[in-house]
Amino acid sequence: QVQLVESGGGLVQAGGSLRLSCAASGRTFSNYAMAWFRQAPGKEREFVAAKTWSGYSTYHADSVKGRFTISRDNDKNTVYLQMNSLKPEDTAVYYCAADLFGGGSRYPSDYDYWGQGTQVTVSS
Repeated sequence: QVQLVESGGGLVQAGGSLRLSCAASGRTFSNYAMAWFRQAPGKEREFVAAKTWSGYSTYHADSVKGRFTISRDNDKNTVYLQMNSLKPEDTAVYYCAADLFGGGSRYPSDYDYWGQGTQVTVSS
């Protein structure tokens, strides 16, 4: 079992920044690909960013490329999502997810463990 706890969400004005954190516990963190997804009301959960278990590869959705950055600190068992130049359409609940020896999949069904989510609201 892997437990994931997100933090760092909140209310921010358009153009602002937030940094989300996801703390993991329970298993060897470095063996897991880590990803961020988001879900807005009435919409499906969508891929935001992922980092492979090796750490060598990183993927970002086109909608956030150049504004969001995923990173991980294996010593702290934590994955981060730095979000800059936020837009109202970024408003959603953000979830982190873990995939054992994963390759950074964009599909939620490939992930084994999920956090409870953290709300991000961007006002215009």
